[in-house]
Amino acid sequence: MFKILLQVDSAALGTSTAGKESLFSLLVKGGVLMIPLALFFAMAIFFFIERLIAIRKASKIEDNFMSIIRDHIISGNVTAARSLAKNTGHPVAKMIDKGIQRIGKPIDAIEKSMDNVGKLEIYKMERNLPVLSVIARIAPLFGFVGTIIGLVMLLRDFAAAANPSINDIADAMYVKMITSATGLIIGILSFLGYSYLNTQIDKTVNKMESASADFIDILQEPTR
Repeated sequence: MFKILLQVDSAALGTSTAGKESLFSLLVKGGVLMIPLALFFAMAIFFFIERLIAIRKASKIEDNFMSIIRDHIISGNVTAARSLAKNTGHPVAKMIDKGIQRIGKPIDAIEKSMDNVGKLEIYKMERNLPVLSVIARIAPLFGFVGTIIGLVMLLRDFAAAANPSINDIADAMYVKMITSATGLIIGILSFLGYSYLNTQIDKTVNKMESASADFIDILQEPTR
């Protein structure tokens, strides 16, 4: 009876110690493929923050920007309108600046010039964004590969061992599943970051399209 109690206490102590295992030591047990997964995670964080800062900077513009542009153009002060657009440094302002430079040409030519500038600004905002999409797809695959390799190695080791216990097999499989869980988490976070940044870009694109339409309407208004 006393021997059984000692065994139970030892098992409980082992469980308590495992529960207090640090996250880093747990991840290290995932094997060599945890290294590329760590690199993917670092790249995802870097590119998300870099793109977030760039997109937020590109989305900031004064609410009355187009109203001021309209007043300058309607009053015939094209120089002041272009100076404002040129010094604003926003995708919308760059489109308007190109449109102001083309004043006097056919409306279709003005729209085309502005569209070309708009496409270039969208490309600048989307630069490096596909990296997050690639990581979202590749990271889970690396995790699965790590688990499969680990399980193959474990089966080989257990086949050579004499009567491995169920607990040994379960513990070994638990450790090798770490790569799959890590890959899935990195993939999910990367996909969420990619989707969020795309949403912010879409908001800026909507502002650009609205400003382009407003500018064409302004050109068709009579001057004072």
